[in-house]
Amino acid sequence: MSERTKVDEFLTSLISICKPLESFDMPLLDAHGATLANDVHAGERLVLRAGARIRATQIGLAASIGLDHLPTRPHPRVVVLSAGPDLVEPGKPLTGDEEYETNSWLLTTAVRETGAIGYRVHSIPDDEEQLQRVIEDQLVRADLIIISGERQDDSFDLITRTLAKLGDITTVDLAIEASGRHNFGTIGPDRTPVVTLPGDPISAYISFELFIRPMIRTLLGASTIHRPAVKAKLEKPVASMAGLRSYIRAILSEDGTSVMPLPSQDEQSTLSDANAFIALSESDIEKAIGQEVTVVVLERRYI
Repeated sequence: MSERTKVDEFLTSLISICKPLESFDMPLLDAHGATLANDVHAGERLVLRAGARIRATQIGLAASIGLDHLPTRPHPRVVVLSAGPDLVEPGKPLTGDEEYETNSWLLTTAVRETGAIGYRVHSIPDDEEQLQRVIEDQLVRADLIIISGERQDDSFDLITRTLAKLGDITTVDLAIEASGRHNFGTIGPDRTPVVTLPGDPISAYISFELFIRPMIRTLLGASTIHRPAVKAKLEKPVASMAGLRSYIRAILSEDGTSVMPLPSQDEQSTLSDANAFIALSESDIEKAIGQEVTVVVLERRYI
């Protein structure tokens, strides 16, 4: 097996090709959900701190001190492109080896939940030239491009060859259990960041949480880019492959002291059932009931 790229190294490479978007004064209602670019004072008193997500309470506070605009980093525009000849749009019948196109729906909504504007594009390219035209058409409205290919054909290689014509692209095989190859780099005249994710929806979503979400948060100029993590005790044992990082879908208890790994980790339903990932390091081969583990909290699950 070829040497795999470690998770932290890959994330560092991705963050290095992102930078916070240029700020401008945005009308109050439009600023909702974006990131505050500068501190805001009422006289000598600091009332709003740069890097904070602008929510309803911040909008109300700004209005109460007479502001109708806020210095804001805009919502990043993220294009999610899914490419594959046997991917069928939901609502249409399947034939032969076809499967329903899942990733662009999953990833576009995840993009929007992170605070960006998500544009969904489904492409069925016959060749590299056709896919290249699709990607180039999207560059005019993209601060970041995410691409996923099909699982059981050469879509990933087609995507890789096409991106290589448009910019500087690196392919890596990540040291994550049940993951796959990823591309990253910059393309087009504005050196727009692009990342290619695995075709499997579970792997694609885990990669989104680990890598794409921090990229979007970086573009937003957010003060924190990662999900919160806590320590909790296992309610059932877990295991992982030596030398690989694992992210096991799980349910974190309401008090945050214990965590239950979900059964059937190969089923996509674990994504919607989970409110956390159990993160096992490369050296964590087995963990027994009652042992403490690191848990990444998917805070958006708490509604």
